[in-house]
Amino acid sequence: MARTYFIFLLLVLSSTSSSSSSSSSSSSPSSSQEQKEDRIKALPGQPKVGFSQFSGYVAVNESHGRSLFYWLTESSSSPHTKPLLLWLNGGPGCSSIAYGASEEIGPFRINSTGSNLYIHNFSWNTEANLLFLESPIGVGFSYTNTSSDFEESGDERTAQENLIFLIKWMSRFPQYQDRDFYIAGESYAGHYVPQLAKKINEYNKAYNKPIINLKGFMVGNPDMDKNNDKLGTITYWWSHAMISDASYNSILKNCNFTAERFTKECNSTIYDASGDFGNIDQYSIYTPKCVSKLLRTKQRHKTMPQQILEEYDPCTESYAEIYYNRPEVQRAMHANRTAIPYKWTACSDFVFNNWNWRESDNSMLPIYKELMEAGLRIWVYSGDTDSVIPVTATRFSLSKLNLPVKTRWYPWYSGNQVGGRTEVYDGLTFVTVRGAGHEVPLFQPQSALILLRSFLAGKELPRSY
Repeated sequence: MARTYFIFLLLVLSSTSSSSSSSSSSSSPSSSQEQKEDRIKALPGQPKVGFSQFSGYVAVNESHGRSLFYWLTESSSSPHTKPLLLWLNGGPGCSSIAYGASEEIGPFRINSTGSNLYIHNFSWNTEANLLFLESPIGVGFSYTNTSSDFEESGDERTAQENLIFLIKWMSRFPQYQDRDFYIAGESYAGHYVPQLAKKINEYNKAYNKPIINLKGFMVGNPDMDKNNDKLGTITYWWSHAMISDASYNSILKNCNFTAERFTKECNSTIYDASGDFGNIDQYSIYTPKCVSKLLRTKQRHKTMPQQILEEYDPCTESYAEIYYNRPEVQRAMHANRTAIPYKWTACSDFVFNNWNWRESDNSMLPIYKELMEAGLRIWVYSGDTDSVIPVTATRFSLSKLNLPVKTRWYPWYSGNQVGGRTEVYDGLTFVTVRGAGHEVPLFQPQSALILLRSFLAGKELPRSY
């Protein structure tokens, strides 16, 4: 099957070679028309902005009717020279529009009624042109006309179709074909991002030139290596007083962290231990959970500090689900053109609860080694208040690479405060982000923007303020 896809993708590349060889400053009549059709005039409730936006569909499998949905928000300054950054969220099954675009790095935020947008002051589109992709099919507005496709979802097909998307998208937007290109993402995109980077690297090698000018990638709180991730997660729970000594010792007794799969006894022990957590947000253990609107109103007046309400709103996901289900929003974004028979959701049940997910590699570490040898810039960052894929899990996984240290561990600064810590290895930079949960840019937007600027510039993070 992989060989079949390789041949198919060669055909895709060949079909777009004429536009690929043209100047990036010009475009074919067909690509110009497609761009025109994808241009967003304005989103409902959107404030006036000085950058262009595009969104729409790219077919990745014509015979099955599979199409991926994208949203491009160009840079707010010098978009013709700024790099292109593709953002992917994880799950598997969660939308990069719901999370990446709407509550992390995009230029807009959604108000609590889902009726209006307002400007996000730390948007990453100040530094790059941002391309958000809802992947794989079944996520967000991305769809298939063949229901059995959901039984074949997995890492390999996702990477292949993300590559097909990029090839076709750059044929539609030839001005980006020679642009510096980066990939970023978080969580299960810890699989998507390096796997796509590997596919791009292979195709560039096949054509002996950079068909896609990939410079590097960055992943946050990533799924990296299942054995180390599991051990690191349990260690985090105990070291952050989330579980008792008795629960911790019981897990260590019943679980073999080097085994291919956990036993029923191990899983049962972990499930019992999770009862020690209480009703918290496991993705951000020190911030409040989202509660009902009525209860939020009572808490606002009685118990919840106003400072917390202004800095962090745990209910932003629900605002996105209101906004992107509005028919006028979908029309403005050229979305839901096939009238999919289900509501748009931040995480898709078709994928997120799909127990048939195929080809999920146990470890991404071999791919990291391969891509470091290829000379790609690779940064791994971790919010230190996430208990789902915590900083301890990432550190255990990275330690298995046995990389020489180039710049020893030091605190870096965001404004006049410590933003986190970092260590630079030969081939990879590791960064922690202080006080951030699973979605780092949501919890620490200023620190995340400093992180991006340093990554794009290939410079170490600031040592002082």
